Amino acid sequence: MSEIAALERRLGYAFRQPALLARALTHRSFGADHNERLEFLGDSVLSLAIAGLLYERFGGSDEGDLSRVRANLVRQDSLHRVALTLELPSFLRLGEGEARSGGARRPSILADALEAVIGAIFLDGGFEPAEALVRRLFQPLVEQPDLQSRAKDAKTELQEWLQGRRLPVPSYTIAATRGSAHQQVFVVNCSVPALGLTESGEGPSRRAAEQKAAQVLLAKLKASGR
Repeated sequence: MSEIAALERRLGYAFRQPALLARALTHRSFGADHNERLEFLGDSVLSLAIAGLLYERFGGSDEGDLSRVRANLVRQDSLHRVALTLELPSFLRLGEGEARSGGARRPSILADALEAVIGAIFLDGGFEPAEALVRRLFQPLVEQPDLQSRAKDAKTELQEWLQGRRLPVPSYTIAATRGSAHQQVFVVNCSVPALGLTESGEGPSRRAAEQKAAQVLLAKLKASGR
């Protein structure tokens, strides 16, 4: 059995144009006919398919929660894990140097290849088979009981943690800013006066710094077993 046919069995899809699958598996280090354009296409197809899956699965969730869960599912480490279930490292076409340096196991390369494969299926057979593959591959991740809580941003999770204990919501104040106007770093304090706690976070924007501060404070609360 050829490598292409072996991968088609894992994908549950037979290509009418096998060259598309070959291109999807080709890293730019291998040659000019590489997978980056397919990766671009597959990223959008994946996002739409995941959105449909989450819309059905989490009927009571609002737009913000759904967006965060989707972001959690399509980030690099999630795509890397899914790519490994398909054994994509065995099928990648890499340049000699990239292969020697362990490129076949590199998370970024595998995540990109998975998106390219999804894009190739979309071009070859349309959205329906691409969506079917995404649903089959990502359904186990969607069914994880803690997916929604893991996907929530730190500020939301901290607020819910406090409200669940009938405590006031935290306050955020800018403690400092550093750097030039186009490379500013914000330092924000997150305070819960009722508990006598304040933690700081830094980030390239006020929002990012607030998220970091909330994350630090929430971790401290969880560690204390309150």
